Amino acid sequence: MSLKITRRAALSGAAALPLAATVTPVLADGHAAKAPAVHSRSFKLGDFTVTTLLDGSLPRDGAKEIFGGGATDEEFAKVSAENFIPADMAQFYFTPTLVDTGSEKVLFDTGLGQGGIQKALAEAGVSPEEIDVVVLTHMHPDHIGGMTTEGAATFANARYVTASAEYDFWSKMEAGNRVGDLVAQKVTPMAEKMSFIEDGGSVASGITAMAAFGHTPGHMTYMLDSGGQQLVLTADLANHYVWSFAHPEWEVRFDMDKAAATASRRKVMEMLAGDRIPMIGYHMPFPAAGFVETRGEGFRFVPVSYQMMG
Repeated sequence: MSLKITRRAALSGAAALPLAATVTPVLADGHAAKAPAVHSRSFKLGDFTVTTLLDGSLPRDGAKEIFGGGATDEEFAKVSAENFIPADMAQFYFTPTLVDTGSEKVLFDTGLGQGGIQKALAEAGVSPEEIDVVVLTHMHPDHIGGMTTEGAATFANARYVTASAEYDFWSKMEAGNRVGDLVAQKVTPMAEKMSFIEDGGSVASGITAMAAFGHTPGHMTYMLDSGGQQLVLTADLANHYVWSFAHPEWEVRFDMDKAAATASRRKVMEMLAGDRIPMIGYHMPFPAAGFVETRGEGFRFVPVSYQMMG
């Protein structure tokens, strides 16, 4: 007898996981074990507390057309099968990250704008008014959507930081461009509270910008450094935890300059693998943190388990 799990059944099972996660198990010594959070997960990095915030997740068909530019159908199917995932569908995750440095709460990206960021922050015990800095790694809609809520600034007390190249590109778009129009609606009103950063610039002590252009003209990754420990926020450097790692050269539909994006992907992944630095990727499976190892001519994403428990 063989067991066949359909895509619908798999997704239904995944949807049920948050309910299961609310059950609190009891340890052998009689103490209740801490139940895992549903929308937030915290890690310690030196003196920093780093919290990933699940803003939303959804399935999407046409995976090869999105993530497999330049691959044959056979190659794409082979890599998918080797990693136990379907070749025709991808599960998308949207994961802003909060970094509490001890003196400031720094939020990286704001999500889709559908209320998920507020829910995740509340679960982490933080209100939008407590955010001191909002960093926009780039200005695609799923990163700037949560900047305003019902026309008002979601993070009313924050200052804003983004790459100058990113702001210059999108703010000069003529009306009618979908992303440009959203930037005009969500980002431009914050211009007076915004500062612009270049490669190597500092957001706050221990938080350094690293250019990774290609996905967008001013796409930035960020190095966190505290207490002798490092972690890289890779933003959209890699949009899928299997295909974009196994074959960094496979073109991704969302990358604007595909050659530059490929070069950035390989450069950063080589650094992460070589120096054994953990990463958090915006679209990685929640909690979005993990490590990178070399695998043949490409790489493999190794999800975090208990290495950086908060």
